[in-house]
Amino acid sequence: MDVLWLSRLQFAVATHFHFLFVPLTLGLGLLVAIMETIYVRSGDESYKRMAKFWGKIFLINFGVGVVTGITLEFQFGTNWAGYSKYVGDIFGSLLAIEATLSFFLESTFIAIWVFGWKRLSPKVHCACIWLVAGAAILSAYWILVANAWMQHPVGYVVRGGRAELADFWQVVSQPFAILTWLHTTFAGYIVGGFFVMGVSAYHLLRKSHTDFFTKSFRIALVFALIFSILEVVVGDLHGRAMAEAQPAKLAAVEAQWETARGVPFSMLVIPDEANERNIVEAFQIPKFMSFLVYHDWNAEVKGLKEWPKDERPPVTSVFWSFRFMVGLGFLFPILTLIGWYYRNRLESAPWFLKTMMYAIPLPYIASGLGWFVTEVGRQPWIVYGVMKTSDAVSNIAGSQVAISLAAFILLYSLLGLTAFILIAKIAGKGPAEPAPAVTGPQG
Repeated sequence: MDVLWLSRLQFAVATHFHFLFVPLTLGLGLLVAIMETIYVRSGDESYKRMAKFWGKIFLINFGVGVVTGITLEFQFGTNWAGYSKYVGDIFGSLLAIEATLSFFLESTFIAIWVFGWKRLSPKVHCACIWLVAGAAILSAYWILVANAWMQHPVGYVVRGGRAELADFWQVVSQPFAILTWLHTTFAGYIVGGFFVMGVSAYHLLRKSHTDFFTKSFRIALVFALIFSILEVVVGDLHGRAMAEAQPAKLAAVEAQWETARGVPFSMLVIPDEANERNIVEAFQIPKFMSFLVYHDWNAEVKGLKEWPKDERPPVTSVFWSFRFMVGLGFLFPILTLIGWYYRNRLESAPWFLKTMMYAIPLPYIASGLGWFVTEVGRQPWIVYGVMKTSDAVSNIAGSQVAISLAAFILLYSLLGLTAFILIAKIAGKGPAEPAPAVTGPQG
């Protein structure tokens, strides 16, 4: 059995399962903080119930995300020993900061938030959930800086056959890392916003807890509208940064084989990778790809033939994944703008509520496609231009990886099924009824 292929498959399985819970954790964390802030400022108890209700789903996502994130990091030692030995000085330090700073801050204050409803003042309790949301954002930053370094390695030197950290500030502040962080974080906010809108739409269609879910929908609508528009802007900036840092990935994303100037943008392409050409190129906009990437109608775009065959990423899968991701990215602001139009009369537009209910998976799919483009489009490099994936794998038997892969799939299937059932049960049931007002004895 091929150790490299099995190790890549195992890491992909673990990563994609972990990432089912991360974006919703990011989005719900900030939304719950906003809801509790409205409660503290207004004194309206419905927003307190709102924070508690959505907070339950947030806690499930947080818990599963932590468990799967820990097992994911173990694989750097078990399956990717070559990688850990070569770049562990850089990559390991970033993950260590994330664990000792962000994760402990997040886990400490989430415990205080859970058990502090009756023990803390409303303002102090609200501050706790803001610290949790902030720590989640900070945690994402350190992890994405580590990933961005793999995509665009900077601030290092090679000594004694291994990469060593030379400029910590350059690693953590490079624009590519910041754009990666913003792009991924905003995607999480869109996931959170669409999840809240979708669940709220389900209850509004059933005329269940109408006032509660109308308010929830409106908060999530504004939230998702803002970040879906910002995501388009950041996505454009991130795409240009990718073109500068990873020109081979850009060529694969656009199925561009020949180096040329004033390159047209093709909506439909069928690549023929074996013969290094495209069988079909349809719906072209002249010079538009050059303009999209470099904001210059006559800019040069390098073709895949500039690189040896063994240094080119897969083309067909990366091309279509990118197209579907971008299509969904433009769909989200359209849906939220329609929602803004109907925000004061949601129940009069059942077709829109049904659309939003069924749209819950779409941001997840867009995020998954984005990570597919990011990781598969970097191949054959595990650290772009520095270390190939084939040199990073551990010297272990393929049977060992196959057994652990089967165990991962079985365990994660059970864990995921349990988590999704719990989330569906809580979301479908709705919030607890408000406690009746306590009155004194009559007499």
